[in-house]
This record gives sequence, C-alpha cells and structure tokens, in this order.
Amino acid sequence: MAAEIIHTNTQDTEDPVDAVFALHRGGKMEVRATVPVRDADDLSLAYTPGVARVCTAIAEQPELVNDYTWKANTVAVVTDGTAVLGLGDIGPEASLPVMEGKAILFKQFGGVDAVPIALACTDVDEIVETVVRLAPSFGGVNLEDISAPRCFEIERRLQDALDIPIFHDDQHGTAIVTTAALWNAAKVTGREIGSLRAVISGAGAAGIAIAKMLVAAGIGDVSVCDRKGVVYEGRGDLTDVKAEIAALTNKSGIKGSLADALAGADVFIGVSGGTVPEDVVATMAEGCFVFAMANPNPEIHPEVAHKYAAVVATGRSDFPNQINNVLAFPGIFAGALSVRASRITEGMKLAAAKALAGVVADELTPQKVIPSPFDERVAPAVTKAVADAARAEGVARV
Repeated sequence: MAAEIIHTNTQDTEDPVDAVFALHRGGKMEVRATVPVRDADDLSLAYTPGVARVCTAIAEQPELVNDYTWKANTVAVVTDGTAVLGLGDIGPEASLPVMEGKAILFKQFGGVDAVPIALACTDVDEIVETVVRLAPSFGGVNLEDISAPRCFEIERRLQDALDIPIFHDDQHGTAIVTTAALWNAAKVTGREIGSLRAVISGAGAAGIAIAKMLVAAGIGDVSVCDRKGVVYEGRGDLTDVKAEIAALTNKSGIKGSLADALAGADVFIGVSGGTVPEDVVATMAEGCFVFAMANPNPEIHPEVAHKYAAVVATGRSDFPNQINNVLAFPGIFAGALSVRASRITEGMKLAAAKALAGVVADELTPQKVIPSPFDERVAPAVTKAVADAARAEGVARV
C-alpha cells in the first residue's frame, strides 16, 4: 500500500522518509548552457546571426560538427525497456529512472554527456531505424536494458550502419569488469587464467559476452548454462546465438545440468538469478572463485561461498569485490570519443579490462580484486587504454 501511495502525484501523500522517491522527484538531471547569454551581443553569437556561420562551415566540412557542437562528447543511452535491471519488461516510461541514472554516471565518472532515450517500440527493425535517424546528434550510442536475443542483432546492425561507437553495456560492460576481476583473482591466488575452468550460469546478453571475452582472454575452458543446462554443440534446441557460443566453449564436452558442470569447476559466474544449493557449491574445486552477480540476491550468498571459495565477488555494493559496470562504460566511451573512434573493437574491450585490473594490481587481496567505483584512478586508466587501443587497431580518427 505504501508503494501505491508513493506512486501518486500528490505531494502531501508521499512518504516523507522515503529518500529514494525524494531523490528522484523531478528527475535526476537537467540541461545547462556552457556559454553565457547575458545580452544582445551574446545572443547574436550563440544564436542568430552568428550561428549561421557555424552551420555553413559544418555543411561545407561535415567533420567540423565534432569541433563546434556537443556531438563529440555526447552519448545516447537507448533502451526499449524490455530487460530493466532485475525488473524485466517494464516498458519505456518505467525505464527512464535507470537511463537517467546511467546518464549521470557517464558524466560523473567519465566526463561524458549522455541523453536518456526510451523508445516506444520493441521491433528490431524499428529500433535500428530509429537510432540511425537519431545518430547525427551523438558521438556514440550506449544500448541499455534490451532483452536477448534481440540485443545482439540490434547492436550488430547499428554498428554496421553507423560509424560511431555502439556499445551494449549489459553485454560488454559486464564482461569487461568480470574479466578484470578474474585476472586479479587468479593473480592473487598464484594461478593463471589459462589453468581455470569456468561455468557461467545464464545465457543471456551478459553470459554470452562474458564467455566470449574469457575465451579471448585465454581461459582454460568455460561452459555456459541456460535454464535447460549446459549449452553444447549438437543440443537440438539452440538459437543461433547459443549455437555460436557452443562452438566456442565447453572444450570439456560437458552435458547435463548446472550442477553437473560445477563439479570440479574452478570458477562460478552467475548472471541469471536463481539459487545454487550449497551442496553443489561444495563440489567445486578447492580454492575456487565464486562471482555471484545477481541483484539483489546473489545466486550463492557470500556467507555460503566463503566456506568453499578463495575469492568471492557479487554485484552488490555492501560486499567486497563488487562487479559494477560503472567501472567500465564511462572510461570506455571517454576513450573512444577522445579519438573519435568509429567503433569499439574487441581489442579495445580487452585493453579496458587489463587497465581496470591494473589499477589495483599492487594492492591485491582476496577481498580486493577489483577497484571501487569511487577509485579516481579507474576512469583515466580505462580512458587511456581504450584510446591507445583504438589507435593501434586503426579505428581512431584523431
């Protein structure tokens, strides 16, 4: 009942002690001018007639749009509201608080301006067409909270159609931070990533992207599990996306359930929700790693995980080793935009993961294999690594 009252528009019925709703009232962001408009002279420079000279210059040399508008440092945060946090398909209006939150994190942690755009359509063709039409206003597009498997096709088609970075954070941001944490977990326990066998619970956007990045990072073996168990070559019910990941993973040839895959495994990575029973966790290899990242309830509670695991990470801020995408996406876009990259490559993503891991490389403990989101070293390190990688891979334009 309290939630129903809070959701009304009547000021005097809102719970005065609810800090969450108080903070969100009126939205979390606004647009501000970067130049003064104090008198007629300022107006003539910022708007007509002065602005016409800039418009004409851009018409003659389109690349000047990056120098004389906000485009070069502005990202569209685009969603259709179909996979919002742990809430699922709640629609575009209900997704806006999350998109606003993403936008202010871009600014605070990366110095990048961002605009929330919630679309009233879910058809792949319509989303792609809409974003392509909006693209002239932006230097990059962050796709957010779009359900799988559509998110894979949308990202691919937009990157094919546009020459600006397209980045689905639910996939790649999660993969980058997870890979960085895994590198450091291996290092702090005296192991190599190539010696590890990992099991991913969840074959959605994050699970698929994590598996691909771990393969690129040199993981010994990784198996992906969906609701029906291990995704393996030849399983008759696989989508095209799952068939692709089956061909890249599961060198051990495991079939069966998540529990079957976890027996003797070195790493658990949870991005699906649900609960893994303690007796299953107990079958994992000695000194294993548990990255249980479902929010708000990890698949394996840290109290249980610590009985068996050498390193434990979650998606929550109230436990050590939080796997948080804010460690990645601000610096990734800041780096890509700084060199006007045409895309974000696999090499740029791996560079971001290595830089993120490197921030705390000299401070590692089992309780600190990943930096805090408030570590001021993170965004500069990721930004530089991504920019350098963009130049090395030939996608930088400045």
